[in-house]
Amino acid sequence: MLASAALAAMAAPGVARAATPGPSVTRKGTSRLDAQAVFFVSYDGLVNNNSFQKNGLLTYNGHQYATWYTSTGNAVVARRVLGDTTWPTVTLPHRLKSSDSHNVISMGVSRSDGRLHLNMDSHSDGFFYVKSVAGLLDDPAATAWTSSVFGAVQTTLDGLALTPQFTYPQFVSTPEGRLQLSYRAGVSGNGRNALAEYDGSTWTNLGEWSSSTGTYTSRHGSSTARNMYLHGIDYDGAGRLHSLFTWREQNGAVMCSGGGISNHDTGYVYSDDRGRTWRNDAGAAVGATGGSDKVAVTDGGLVVDALDPDHSLMNQESQATDSAGRPHAIISYVPGRFGQCTTNYVADRTASGRAFHLRKNASGSWQKTEIPVALGSSQRTKLVLDKYDNAYAIFPFGRIAGASKASGHTDWTVLFDGGGLNAFGEVVVDETRVGADNVLSFMYQEKSSGTTPSALHVVDFALPA
Repeated sequence: MLASAALAAMAAPGVARAATPGPSVTRKGTSRLDAQAVFFVSYDGLVNNNSFQKNGLLTYNGHQYATWYTSTGNAVVARRVLGDTTWPTVTLPHRLKSSDSHNVISMGVSRSDGRLHLNMDSHSDGFFYVKSVAGLLDDPAATAWTSSVFGAVQTTLDGLALTPQFTYPQFVSTPEGRLQLSYRAGVSGNGRNALAEYDGSTWTNLGEWSSSTGTYTSRHGSSTARNMYLHGIDYDGAGRLHSLFTWREQNGAVMCSGGGISNHDTGYVYSDDRGRTWRNDAGAAVGATGGSDKVAVTDGGLVVDALDPDHSLMNQESQATDSAGRPHAIISYVPGRFGQCTTNYVADRTASGRAFHLRKNASGSWQKTEIPVALGSSQRTKLVLDKYDNAYAIFPFGRIAGASKASGHTDWTVLFDGGGLNAFGEVVVDETRVGADNVLSFMYQEKSSGTTPSALHVVDFALPA
């Protein structure tokens, strides 16, 4: 059997093997979701396009779903057959409560019962939740796309109350088809990450898994409270749950200047039991969800890329896992060659910020490569891996750079310069579509000023076949 496999793997005499393709993007088209979506700038971002919006755009069973707020603040969800350019919409009975770009809408799929779930409009306060009828996603062609397919808007998860200080909803599907909701309890600089889980009939609060306590000391001062900001939370093909993160300290005394960001270090944890217990990069247990021992800044072995708080390291950037289950992330900050103290994080990141591709290589070491593209923005960059494990960084304004797996992800080059999009800043990437039909698809909003509404679009790029 081994001999047969070896022979089968050998190329026939005189026949050249096809090389594994490197990264490339071929623009397929652009479709408009809304001619006048709500527009206001808050925390340097837009409520319809924020990095931590998982998922504002998703693909399931041959259909793509998008969600946003209209010019009147109404929450809308739309769908299309993959390849179509029209997006039939459903307006939900909820209106954006405040001009805060944190108050995004995130979607999730519970494969066990074919429902679409939405969590929306929260920033350290209560959330709004709605779910579809069962089976909507399993046979979309047979289900009319009307408001009747969605239930009432709730302020609990079917009666399960979580926390009055709720932010950053992120849905993630487990390998068994359950749906988990990741969120932060508490506030910036003093918060904890937590999980809830839906089994197809009932929501359960699994509890908090990161700690806000402990003492962190920099060369400037100390802080005794913080929160862990996730770059993402994702299952790989083998069922391991990965999360890369950065810490934000509550006490600005840890920084060289009050105009910076108190984020420091990139850390990594994983779970092999669906988020019940957490381990560091070396495999040592560092916390249990809902238990007394939570992942804390004082735990050893968490940091995989060290950086002090003086470089305006961005939180909640992006992560992905490759076909071998190895974690990758995009992180960004102002490198030391531009100075050792950022004094205005927006101006300094815009002038001198750079994005870096951080990943675990085949030898088990962490490797970091600077992507040779000036950010020109204070905002975040998204990461996608194609079926060949080539990497793509989607920068603010819709620019795309790529690096090949063959090079060890070191040959970063610009593949699309964002020309013609007129995108404001961050984009929302469909993390699920690449695996569905080999297309990089992202949502972006056109630049505007003040509170003048602007057009919201989805643009599609074919990746290597």
